[in-house]
Amino acid sequence: MADQNTPDIVYTKVDEAPELASASLLPIIQSFAKAAGVSVGTRDISLAGRIIATFPEVLSDAQKQSDDLAWLGEWVKKPEANVIKLPNISASEPQLVAAVKELQEQGYALPDYPYAPATDAEKAARAKYDTLKGSAVNPVLREGNSDRRAAAAVKSYAQSNPHRMGEWGADSKTRVASMSGGDFFSNEVSATLGKSATARIVLETADGETVLKEGVAYPEGTVVDATFMSVAALDSFLADEIEKTKAEGTLFSLHMKATMMKVSDPIIFGHAVKVWLAPVFEKFGDKLAELGVNPNGGLGALLDRVSGEPEILKAIEEVRAERPPMYMVNSDKGITNLHVPSDVIIDASMPALIRAGGKGWGPDNKEHDTNCVIPDNSYAPVYDAAIEFFKANGKLNPATAGTVQNIGLMAQKAEEYGSHPTTFELPAAGTVKMILDDGTVLHSHSVEAGDIWRSASARKAPIEDWVNLAIDRQKATGYRAIFWLDANRAHDAELIVYVKAILDARGVADKFEIMAPREATVASLETITKGENTIAITGNVLRDYLTDLFPILELATSAKMLSIVKLMNGGGLFETGAGGSAPKHVQQLMEENHLRWDSLGEFCALGESFKFLADQTGNEKARVLGDAVDKATQGILDNDRSPSRKVGEPDNRDSHYWFARYWAEALTTQTADTELSAHFASIAKALTEGEAAILAELAAAQGKAVDLGGYFHGDADKTAAVMRPSATLNAVFG
Repeated sequence: MADQNTPDIVYTKVDEAPELASASLLPIIQSFAKAAGVSVGTRDISLAGRIIATFPEVLSDAQKQSDDLAWLGEWVKKPEANVIKLPNISASEPQLVAAVKELQEQGYALPDYPYAPATDAEKAARAKYDTLKGSAVNPVLREGNSDRRAAAAVKSYAQSNPHRMGEWGADSKTRVASMSGGDFFSNEVSATLGKSATARIVLETADGETVLKEGVAYPEGTVVDATFMSVAALDSFLADEIEKTKAEGTLFSLHMKATMMKVSDPIIFGHAVKVWLAPVFEKFGDKLAELGVNPNGGLGALLDRVSGEPEILKAIEEVRAERPPMYMVNSDKGITNLHVPSDVIIDASMPALIRAGGKGWGPDNKEHDTNCVIPDNSYAPVYDAAIEFFKANGKLNPATAGTVQNIGLMAQKAEEYGSHPTTFELPAAGTVKMILDDGTVLHSHSVEAGDIWRSASARKAPIEDWVNLAIDRQKATGYRAIFWLDANRAHDAELIVYVKAILDARGVADKFEIMAPREATVASLETITKGENTIAITGNVLRDYLTDLFPILELATSAKMLSIVKLMNGGGLFETGAGGSAPKHVQQLMEENHLRWDSLGEFCALGESFKFLADQTGNEKARVLGDAVDKATQGILDNDRSPSRKVGEPDNRDSHYWFARYWAEALTTQTADTELSAHFASIAKALTEGEAAILAELAAAQGKAVDLGGYFHGDADKTAAVMRPSATLNAVFG
């Protein structure tokens, strides 16, 4: 059970590479913080931890865990909240199933994941498991809007040490393909509520009315959207793009967010699998259903289900031979774009492809031009515009490029990421209506069986906070500031009304521009190409996409971003960058005991967290710690102490040693607090004198396979032994 005494700073326990890094870094942080009278505790929001907390009734007392996510959900609404939030798994179905299996093998009597629940017990278990899929964490914690940017030291380092960029040519065949109709973008309707209301969502068919959801409450001023995707249009689009890709001689790739968009995108992904293998499903549909095949789980799960069916396997290979080559996740292991829905996440995959000159890895383990299929047209124009810009202008130069900062509307489940409880795969043709408690039909759509209907919303208070945060950021920087809003999109048109009113009321309308995402992308790329800076003021999904796209172009990674969430009730949430590459890092650690995860995002967040605590509580020692963190981070960059990618070279654990040393040295030489200076003088001395021994001990640990006791739910002692292999370093911090 987690300790429920509230610490000054909560450091989240998460998954994969960030959590492994914490095993090395957190003891150092706690030791430094203790000297300033600051407590740093943990709360478990890992996938395994959330599974365990969800099924207490089947576990022993020793196995039970408190529901730390629920606890944090309440704490972030308090003014004293101070959370350092690391990237956690937003689980796809295959990831969830794998985590459950691992826990079962460790002795946790969890129910199997019911793919097709039939009994009441199976339905209850499935309902619980479904709450753990996708973005189950972020909507709970994000009680504020987002301020994401590259820290000045990080940006300066990237300009002085530019990363390699792939070459772009005007003859590149790489392109973005998205639907021209029948998608969420084209079917969207939106309205701003003049008074608070409760809605129910119903499906009217020839056989009567089915209530899809009731009791959906909205306060006055909420922007409420509704839309749907036609699966007939989707299937036709996918089939056409497969044929076009083959004719063009490029790779076929599908780019989605089947983690955050945990209801709609896995369904769309499943349609792609079915269309790709259409002849197989046409011939063996009944047998596939009998075997429990769910295409939403991906090609990998499908192949596992049919592994004992040679006739089906032969048919699959025949179809694959006729299809265009596919974009690969791991060409050495034959893992394709369609194997697992969480393997290709659009906000990481598209920027990486663009940075590489539009090239993707094919099954021949070589790079090729690629057809980037993004079915819904809401945000696809961002990537299309970027690709066309680089075709015309050549690659970005990181040494001279300016920066794109972001102010993102995400508080209180804003926009699409808050649509999970109101997204439905429709069982029959009919009319979906959103009906308010006074009988008003707010939204209505005619739909077909299998269509994907969803409603999202954005509340008045978060919208106003978002606009005011943008005004404050523009005033602080003087940068060009653009609201990425499309007047021809229903939802955006409602937001523009809010934006213009607030800008006019504060007398700053002349400081801001409003552009549709395609035009804003071009304007931003033009701006940073000239070495100038801009602020992208966006909704929730674009916040996610852009804070990977531009950092990956500018810095080579989004893991080093500074992400500050000013919680609406006064607290602070400090996020540490993206974790999309974390699985590959874990694999390398387990095989070679080398962790290339870069904790720079944690360093940046840590400094801000300490300084925020000082502002909240008046603990000036915390401020001294925070200022020293900034100097230590600068030291990591100036002295090139970040992890290497190759085994046998310095890794994440080495960077933590250097961070601790630079931090202690900065505290020793500062003059604001003589007590802290004296305390850390001996620590700095021990770290300096122990350098040779520490680095030798860290180096000696590398090169061999290691046992963590689990992937999703590792053994704490085994993990600590792997991540803290230097006895000399451990002796300094205990």
